[in-house]
Amino acid sequence: MTGTNKAIVVVSRNQGKIREFKRIFSDYVPDVNWRFLSAADLELPEIEETGSTFAENARIKALAGTRYSELICLGEDSGLEVDKLGGAPGVSSHRFSETGLDDDNNKLLLELLDGVPWEQRTCRYKCAIALADSRGIIAQSTGSVEGVIHSELRGTNGFGYDPLFYALEIGKTFGEASDSEKDEISHRRRAVQGLVPLIRRIL
Repeated sequence: MTGTNKAIVVVSRNQGKIREFKRIFSDYVPDVNWRFLSAADLELPEIEETGSTFAENARIKALAGTRYSELICLGEDSGLEVDKLGGAPGVSSHRFSETGLDDDNNKLLLELLDGVPWEQRTCRYKCAIALADSRGIIAQSTGSVEGVIHSELRGTNGFGYDPLFYALEIGKTFGEASDSEKDEISHRRRAVQGLVPLIRRIL
């Protein structure tokens, strides 16, 4: 398997997610030269996320990708669940605010939690992954990481809610964390971890 070249279609246009997947896959299976193609690379149409859970949306995206490519397709859906908000924004994380822009999503989240004490700002990032090929879904996995919503934006790394997500395991926000610090504990890493045995079998 040494020196193998392997391409995977990540059914997403989010370059931040794609960069994370490339780093994480390279960590888990370093003897493969991974090439990640995005939905934009293959000019895939926008895929409507109609599922009520992260897992359902991941399946929808993975299966949709196989209609346009013969490569293995990775569908992923992830987001933030805030306990004080009843689990919101959840599957609506990337379109939480009217514009859906990261800055506006973070601003709205801070407004909704204004005055809420630290101990009641608990939250988690969740990630669901599905792999599919021409046969259909071949594997699924989930991962999560616990945190607290900070009262202010901290750091400029990452994307999405990372500057507000204070990761309890490392004592800083994902916005303050280096790529390696985030990758070590992230919800995406934990979801990918569950797929490693299958990934090695299909190489």
